[in-house]
Amino acid sequence: MSKQFDVIVIGGGPGGYIGAIRAAQLGMSVACIDEWKNSKGAAALGGTCTNIGCIPSKALLQSSEYFEHANKHFAEHGITATGVSMDVAKMVARKDTVVKQNNDGIQYLLKKNKVSFFHGRGSFVKAVDGGYEIKVAGMAEETLVGKQIIVATGSNARALPGTPFDEEMILSNDGALRIGVVPKRLGLIGSGVIGLEMGSVWRRLGSDVTILEGLPTFLGAVDEQIAKEAYKAFVKQGLKVELGVKVGEIKAGKKGVSVAWTNAKGEAQTLDVDKLIVSIGRIPNTIGLNAEAVGLKLDERGAVVVDDECRASLPGVWAVGDVVRGPMLAHKAEEEGVAVAERIAGQHGHVNFNTIPWVIYTSPEIAWVGQTEQQLKAAGRAYKAGTFPFSANGRARALGDTTGMVKMLADATTDEILGVHIVGPMASELIAECVVAMEFRASSEDIARICHAHPSLSEATKEAALAVEKRTLNL
Repeated sequence: MSKQFDVIVIGGGPGGYIGAIRAAQLGMSVACIDEWKNSKGAAALGGTCTNIGCIPSKALLQSSEYFEHANKHFAEHGITATGVSMDVAKMVARKDTVVKQNNDGIQYLLKKNKVSFFHGRGSFVKAVDGGYEIKVAGMAEETLVGKQIIVATGSNARALPGTPFDEEMILSNDGALRIGVVPKRLGLIGSGVIGLEMGSVWRRLGSDVTILEGLPTFLGAVDEQIAKEAYKAFVKQGLKVELGVKVGEIKAGKKGVSVAWTNAKGEAQTLDVDKLIVSIGRIPNTIGLNAEAVGLKLDERGAVVVDDECRASLPGVWAVGDVVRGPMLAHKAEEEGVAVAERIAGQHGHVNFNTIPWVIYTSPEIAWVGQTEQQLKAAGRAYKAGTFPFSANGRARALGDTTGMVKMLADATTDEILGVHIVGPMASELIAECVVAMEFRASSEDIARICHAHPSLSEATKEAALAVEKRTLNL
C-alpha cells in the first residue's frame, strides 16, 4: 500500500528541506526524500551545501584564516606566537563535526515540523489519479504517492571533457574538502567561487597555488572595479592567477598531475602539481530522476524546465534551486522552496532575482547585489556611483584589515539604488543592509541619512551612499 502525501519533496538540500518545512507549516502532509549519507551510511541531510559545499568550505576557511593570523598578523597587535603549526587532520575533523551538526539539525527540524523523511533516491514511476507515484530506492524500498511534487535535486560538479574526477589527484569540491595533507603544489582550473575559496585555504597552509582561468578577465560577473581590487589583494597574498589560458592534456599519476596549457600570448606551458582542483561550474542533477517516465521536460543541460513561478511542464510538479534556471546559490534555492510551498497553498510566494546577494568568502570577502557598472553601461542606463575605501574606516583600521571598498550605484534621476558591491572585511554581513534597502526600493540618500553605529564597518556603506552625491564626510 502506497503512502499518501499532499506534497513530496525529492531532495533534502536547502531548497528541498526548507520547502518541505514551509509546506508542513501551511498544514500539508509532507514527505522529503534524500539519498545523501555520511561515511557511516547514516542520512546526511542538507545536500551539497551542507555536506561538500557552503558549510564545510567555511569551516576550513575559518580555520586557515586563524592560522594565517597567528603566523602573519598577531605580531602587529603585540602578540608573540612561536611554533605555530596546523594539524590538518584535526582541522578536517572539526569541519566534519560542523557538517554533522548541520545534518542533525536539519533532521531535527523535519521531525519538529512533522515532515516524513525517507532515506534513499527518489524517482518518478508514473502519473496516478490525483498525483504521481514516487519510488524511494534505499535500504528499504518505499512507494509514495503525492498530489504535488517538488524536485530539488541540486547540481553536480562539471568535469573537464575526458578528465573525470578521481577525487584523489583530480578533485571536485568534494575531494578538495577532504585533502588530508597540505600539498606542496596545488593547481586549480577555474577562478570562480570554489576555486578562490579552496585556493585560499591551502595557500594559507603553505601550498604554492596556481589558478588557471580560461576567461581573459578576473571574476567577470563581478563589478570590474571591485574585481580589480580583489585581484590585487589575492596576488599580493601569493595566489598565482593566469588569465586567458587554454588547458590542454592533463596527465595524472601516483606522484602528481601534469597540466599542459597555453597562456594568453599563445605560449605553451606545463604546470606540475601534487593535486588539481577543477572548478569550472556545476550541472543540474537529474540523473536517476526518471523524468522520462512521466514526460517531465528537461532542457539541453538536463535542468528541469520551469516558468517564472517554478512550475514544471506537468501539472502539480515544481522544481527549485540548482536543478532549474537562475543562480546556483543555496539561499536562492531556499527562497524558491518557500515560494513554491506558499503557491501550492494558494498564497503568493515571492522571489526577486534582482535582490539575491552573492558572496565569495575569501579574505578579503567579496559581496554584491543588483547590477554592476558594466551592466548599467551596456543597458544605457544613466547612473551615479559612489565609493568609500575601508582604509578610511576607523573600525577597519582597528581590526587591521583595511583592504577594499564599498561601491554604490544609483539611478541618475530617481536616486534608486541599482547595485552595491563590496570587497573587504565582513562583506558577507554588510551586504544584507543593501539587500533590504533595494527590496524596499530605497535611494542612496535613504542610506546616507540613516544613523550607523560608530565605529563600525557599516559606516563605509553610509559613506559610499554619501559619495553618490559627492558629499562624503570622512574622506
